[in-house]
Amino acid sequence: MLDAKFIRNNMAKVAAGVAAKGETAALAEFQALDEARRQKITEVEQLKAYRNSVTQEIARRRQNGEETSALQEEMKAAGQKVKDIDAEVSATEADLEALLLRIPNLPDSDVPIGKDDTENVEIRRVGEPRRFSNPPKAHWDIGIDLDILDFERASKIAGSRFALYRGLGARLERALINFMLDLHTREHGYTEVFPPLLVNYACMQGTGQFPKFVDDAFKLAEKDLYLNPTAEVPVTNMHRDEILDGALLPLYYTAYCPSFRAEAGAAGRDTRGLIRMHQFNKVELVKFVAPETSEDELHTLLRDACRVLDLLEIPYRIVQMCTGDLGFAAAKKYDIELWLPSYNRYMEISSCSNFRDFQARRANIKYRPSAGSKAEYVHTLNGSGLAVDRLVAAVLENYQNEDGSVTVPAVLKPYMQIERLAKQQESAN
Repeated sequence: MLDAKFIRNNMAKVAAGVAAKGETAALAEFQALDEARRQKITEVEQLKAYRNSVTQEIARRRQNGEETSALQEEMKAAGQKVKDIDAEVSATEADLEALLLRIPNLPDSDVPIGKDDTENVEIRRVGEPRRFSNPPKAHWDIGIDLDILDFERASKIAGSRFALYRGLGARLERALINFMLDLHTREHGYTEVFPPLLVNYACMQGTGQFPKFVDDAFKLAEKDLYLNPTAEVPVTNMHRDEILDGALLPLYYTAYCPSFRAEAGAAGRDTRGLIRMHQFNKVELVKFVAPETSEDELHTLLRDACRVLDLLEIPYRIVQMCTGDLGFAAAKKYDIELWLPSYNRYMEISSCSNFRDFQARRANIKYRPSAGSKAEYVHTLNGSGLAVDRLVAAVLENYQNEDGSVTVPAVLKPYMQIERLAKQQESAN
């Protein structure tokens, strides 16, 4: 959330920032409502000044033994009008607070200007896509052939766009989760947490999912609880309404968490297999840092997420989001996209974002730089480290063999305890 005073004092800058994101409606409403509020406050001040002058006139007349009843009626009417307008101002201020929740974060000054994802900027590529002698199979075909993915039975259980992992498929999913958690906790210094899968409205509002994306969430009937859409929500809200000790910053957290999204998505290839599902697994990375370090922390976060793909030896690229594809809450964001051979293109596997103090204001998360100093808003960052199901898809496609088997990446062999995924191995393992 942006600070209302900052908006009023920097209207041109704010207007340019939200326009670059293509989200101007809420700011326009804020401007109109704020002007109405100012007019009401001016009217109240004028009425109070008038009431003061009438009070003085009543006192003068009383001293002279003159009639004051008419002036007293005027005083009473003015006082009632002040009360009425004060109530209107309070209601307007509540509406302004609601509008603040709909105004997006401003992009950093060095974010590329652009209208949509076609104008994102590729930063670099890592690794060379493998060349296949025959057209590579899609991960869903590989999974079905190996009997490690069962979409038909998943549909029988929950409907479309769910997956059921079997045998070595379930083991591969678990191996990737454990590998990433071990990497981030042992080598990158993150503290592992396992949060609740249900979050309340305040949590979703705190990280910026609500009110904008309320229709994309699964809500429990008759309860103020929602299925977690990403571990960013519960992990960031761990410190909601807290003042952190500045000496303890930065705080790094990682969490494995099943995630749930009701978004319909477009019909087509991306809705097949493991790419765009209603339920999916992620290992998330969340940081709470001092404002002066958040830019450097974003690049460290990006490095930590990329390290997963480096060790798995899966080709990827890093793309900086332009203003039109930056999203509601982020000030700066980089996407990591891994190579999927059957698609013959890169596919997003992680978004690493710096929110500056946008989420901290919404969730009221502060820190005290030193003992006795004034509390300030902390900066928050997060990124997937990584999305597990898409990573399963990438392993199956990039490591597929001509005989239908899949070679286990070297870094996963200690977790899998096998060299290859092959159908006949299920009964033996």
